[in-house]
Amino acid sequence: MTRLDRVEQTPGRIAGPPLTPRTAVIWSVLRAELDRRGDAELTVLDVGGGTGGFAVPLAQAGHRVTVVDASPDALAALTRRAAEAGVAGRVHAVQGDGDALAGLVEPAGADLVLCHAVLEVVDDPAPVVAALATALRPGGAASVLVAGRAAAVLGRAMNGHLDTAATLAADPAGTAGPRDTLRRRYDADGAAALLGAAGLVVEEIHGVRVLADLLPAAVADGQPGALVELERTLAGRSPWRDLAAQLHLFARRPA
Repeated sequence: MTRLDRVEQTPGRIAGPPLTPRTAVIWSVLRAELDRRGDAELTVLDVGGGTGGFAVPLAQAGHRVTVVDASPDALAALTRRAAEAGVAGRVHAVQGDGDALAGLVEPAGADLVLCHAVLEVVDDPAPVVAALATALRPGGAASVLVAGRAAAVLGRAMNGHLDTAATLAADPAGTAGPRDTLRRRYDADGAAALLGAAGLVVEEIHGVRVLADLLPAAVADGQPGALVELERTLAGRSPWRDLAAQLHLFARRPA
């Protein structure tokens, strides 16, 4: 049993990470890494970690977490959340953009780096990934979550926006034009190549929200446990993995 599991079972403390279609697959991968590390206290860097959805449970599990985020409001909420959870001393907030990450973190200081929903919005993802790799100690791991391209095409088409779907499918970056809220979207090969170019070795790729965004709300809300288990089942299997709204890559800096 990992420290994270013990936090979830401790009465009177803030509950551990909720098992939802947005998080269950990611937490499964992170738990495996924590199990591999045993009871070691890890130094974690969470880039774009916002209000601490991952940072606070990791701190509750006994690890030290630095969260880098551009939003002062999100970091203020993170600080309150950490204090309420009794882990204020284990969570450090740093305001800054992902594009400026290289100047915000020490090299080779982190055992685990999280970078979720960041690489699709930064100006240039390559130097950000290079900074992630540099921040890791040899043998350290990176959890990277990116927007999926195929899901965006499918979603637009199912909603009747066939022109937008065609634009997304044809655009090299997987965007729908200047009004798109994201600068780019990824397929599994493209995301893995981006991490590989920075010297990281991709060990696992899973789909996140394979079905959750496609189902009617009545089905998703009415059978949450069944949906989480189905998401877990499909997450690592093609072709379902590649149709997920997000792709989760778990990579490692070679020792």
